Amino acid sequence: MYKPITPLLAADIIIELIDFPGRPIVLIERANPPYGWAIPGGFVDVGEIIECAAKREAHEEVGLDVHLTALLGIYSDPVRDSRGHTVTAVYVAEASGKPVAADDAKNCRIFDFEALPDRLAFDHDQVLADYRRYRETGQVAPLRDKSMSD
Repeated sequence: MYKPITPLLAADIIIELIDFPGRPIVLIERANPPYGWAIPGGFVDVGEIIECAAKREAHEEVGLDVHLTALLGIYSDPVRDSRGHTVTAVYVAEASGKPVAADDAKNCRIFDFEALPDRLAFDHDQVLADYRRYRETGQVAPLRDKSMSD
């Protein structure tokens, strides 16, 4: 049987800390290339439900058990990951407690929107801009099909 060659699939989680004022978010500093600060996440295992992958990655990378509250969007630009074409589903989640860097996270920190780091990995500047809009309006990420505007 023919098997198509497809992009890799990942799940990323914007974790809102509900027991901190203003519901700040958790970012990790990547220990492996591409370096920079990033939304926690990682690849979906074969046979794994993507929402389960998101929860697993949150626990593995920052030690938090999360409750997923929304699907912010699907990010699929072929150049979003310098390692190759990777599609990610980005979820919004809630958690309590203090994050601790683990797995392939070199460091993790709690950030307010007014003090986000300058060096973000992947397309996470766009993802966090979409998340800011979601927090302000309740609207998830817009569709970005370039052919729709043609």
